[in-house]
Parts: sequence; structure tokens; C-alpha cells
Amino acid sequence: MTTASFLYVCVRPQLGAAAAEYESFRTAMHLEEDVLDRHDLVRDPLPDDAFERYAGFVIGGSPFNVADPESTKTDAQRRLESDLARIAERTATGEGPAAMFTCYGIGIATRALGGTVSRGFPEDTGPVAIDLTSSAAADPLFGGLANRFTALTAHKEGTEQLPPGAVLLAKNTGCPVQAYRAGDRLYATQFHPEPTAKAFTERMAVYRDDGYFESSDYDAIAGRVLAASITEPARLLRAFAARFAG
Repeated sequence: MTTASFLYVCVRPQLGAAAAEYESFRTAMHLEEDVLDRHDLVRDPLPDDAFERYAGFVIGGSPFNVADPESTKTDAQRRLESDLARIAERTATGEGPAAMFTCYGIGIATRALGGTVSRGFPEDTGPVAIDLTSSAAADPLFGGLANRFTALTAHKEGTEQLPPGAVLLAKNTGCPVQAYRAGDRLYATQFHPEPTAKAFTERMAVYRDDGYFESSDYDAIAGRVLAASITEPARLLRAFAARFAG
């Protein structure tokens, strides 16, 4: 295994948004480009040797939804969901690489590990308050964060029931599962840990007609995002990179 290397797994069809998300992860994790590789899972299957080559995976967001009927999903979406499920199943065992599943990714991990995903817990686009649980204090990554912090969200579904054995680490009133750990090496967050406020508004512009918010509300929402203090999510990613770099 290349123990000092991570892989950003792209599940966004929009190439510009994917490139920006990669940069957001790289910057938040304080990694150079030769340490954080990237792979476009929308267009290419996961390489067979990925689990031997990388110390960890970071999985970003997507306009796809796990809870959509299988009959409505494209072949590319079904294939990439299968590959992401492999990552979840492998990393949750506690052996081999680590993984950080975010936003769309948390739904994949939840379903693959035996939990349930529902359309019942959407959150509007923008800043929200995140509350850590009592279990977070002893967690190697979340234990160093503030007990309450602001993060950025935009999603149409959420975890309804945790996978068996998973440890709930963060929650809020709108979405009761904001983060959890499965085993010692798989983490999942509903919120986006990687973007700065500015990067998030740029991503909003890409998806302004995709039903996350009324396009006419863009300026007002962007103003709330830019006014928010977003500090702890990036610290979470830096802690992940530091712990699992090998």
C-alpha cells in the first residue's frame, strides 16, 4: 500500500464542479497534489488495486440520490454505487484503507452497511448548526472539534436508521444523523466538510436549477453562506488526513 497517499473519488457528472471539489478537499486536508490522487467514478470503474495503493478514500457529493427508485438510475449511477459500496464494506472492517464518505456518500455507506436512507430528512442549501453527541468526545477525529459548529448542507435525503454497530457522532434537528463512524476507519458526514464558503457558493451556481433551492433565491442564500463562520469541518478533514496517512 502507498501509505502516504489518498484518493478523491469523484461522483459528480459535472467536470467543473468535480475539479473544484477536488481542490476543496486537497486544500482542507493540507495535501499536495501528489498525495491526493483523483478518480472519476462516473466515467471509470474503481481500479482493482485501489485498496492496495491508497491509505484512504474521500468521497464527495453528487446530484444523484441513493433513495431514488433503481429503475430511474442510469447504468453509470448503478455501477458507481456498487463501487462505493465496495469501499464502504472494505473500510468498515477496520482492515486496510480508511474512508470519509460525505453528503451523497453517506447514503451509499449507510445502505451498504445495513442502515436505511430516506427522503424524510432533507436540508435546505446553506449553513446549519451541527451538534456533536456524547460519543464524539472520545472519537479520534471529532473529539478535537467544538461541541456545536456551523457546516454547509444541501441534500434531498438522509440516514433514517444507522448501520448496525455504527456510532452516532453528530446530529441536528433537521437531520438526526449528521455524522457517524463504522468500525475504526470509516467515517460518514451528511454535511460538506470540504468547501470554504466561497467555494460553496460557486458550487451552488452549478446546481442552481437542480431543485436544491429556488434559482431566484441564489443571491440571498449565497449571502448567508458567505456571512457564516465555517471552521470546524476543515479541521475534521485535516484530522482524518493526519490519522490515516500511514
